[in-house]
Amino acid sequence: MQSVIYHIDVNSAFLSWEAAYRIHHLGGSLDLRTIPSAISGDAAARHGIILAKSLPAKRFGIRTGETILEARQKCPDLYMAPPNYGLYQKCSDAFLKILQEYTPIVEQYSIDEAFMDMTETLHLFGPPVETAFQIKDRIKKELGFTVNIGISTNKLLAKMAGELEKPDKVHTLFPEEIPGKMWPLPVSELFFAGRATTRKLLNLGIHTIGELAQSDPELLALHLKKHGETIWAFANGIDCSCVEPSPPPQKGFGNSTTIAFDVSDADTARLVLLGLAETVGTRLREHHVQAELMSIGIKSYDLSYASHQMILKNPTNITQELYHYACQLFDQLWDKKTPIRHLGIHTGRLSESGSLHQMSLFDTTDYAKLEQWDKTVDSIRKRYGIDSIKRAAFLKMPLDHMEGGVSREKREVDYSRLTIE
Repeated sequence: MQSVIYHIDVNSAFLSWEAAYRIHHLGGSLDLRTIPSAISGDAAARHGIILAKSLPAKRFGIRTGETILEARQKCPDLYMAPPNYGLYQKCSDAFLKILQEYTPIVEQYSIDEAFMDMTETLHLFGPPVETAFQIKDRIKKELGFTVNIGISTNKLLAKMAGELEKPDKVHTLFPEEIPGKMWPLPVSELFFAGRATTRKLLNLGIHTIGELAQSDPELLALHLKKHGETIWAFANGIDCSCVEPSPPPQKGFGNSTTIAFDVSDADTARLVLLGLAETVGTRLREHHVQAELMSIGIKSYDLSYASHQMILKNPTNITQELYHYACQLFDQLWDKKTPIRHLGIHTGRLSESGSLHQMSLFDTTDYAKLEQWDKTVDSIRKRYGIDSIKRAAFLKMPLDHMEGGVSREKREVDYSRLTIE
């Protein structure tokens, strides 16, 4: 039996979800999807980039990831709305719940994308295209936003199909359709062909996906190493990956934050690191793992970036230990004079909790007591909220005691302070 794979992608997800919420729940009449609009971070908190944009905004050349200033220069009348990640997660959950009614094999690829393996359940609903339209129209009717659905025999071709034309479309890209539908496209449109790869391919005289498909794989490997073999296979529609309903195990946990002001003193920087260690430690303990590798990253005021890592003496998920090692790395990395804009902590080499702690004659730390302390704090925060207990060092500081991840201003929006048209 030939596999039938769907790729479902929400059109302009953050902006669509915001628009639908304002219309269907706040009584608004202005559809943000029909005007030049964008979801953007807080420029005052230095998170001022475009997170999502409408199709009318796209026509002005506005791109995701560019600064608010750049976007305003292209479109002075651009309407900007603050992000609301709490809303976005609810919309994502609702969208996935509908998909799971059609097949148990649903892989969430991102907050607004998913793959469905319909091979075993399609006979319950009808032909592939007809069923895809049913799913698309149902999401639009029940949830108020639109999706694109791509259909093929593997994940790669399904994803490429979904990108052919937007919004609110269903497309097929079966193997026999590759020469007519995919090969004429610019090579930059191929999944996994980023800017650097595209530049190298253009320098080799390869401009379309079809030219890439008919290129010599050995030549590509010579210039692009293993990645050359991968994109050659993709250009020929070859993809052996399966739709995985369960996410793969995490290889590491990390968090970073852009600070609202330039940090020029070590004490403030260490306090930011403590907030990050709190968040990373909580995530490690939540997943019952310990980390043996730690790295920190520093982005300076001029956006230059540097990182440093170390192997820990013992795997750990204890906040105090994570903080101790982060400070060690920070002292080795920072030049003690360049203002800091952004800090991050990342961990790797995960193992299950419960690893034995190698003792030292000169280490009198009671690790069992620290583990119990962290568990108690986690349980209090889980029951009463993350602000129910915090370290005294943060009481009079303009810093979050649980730094990193989705910042507080993005988790929810006070719509009573906004004008909803």
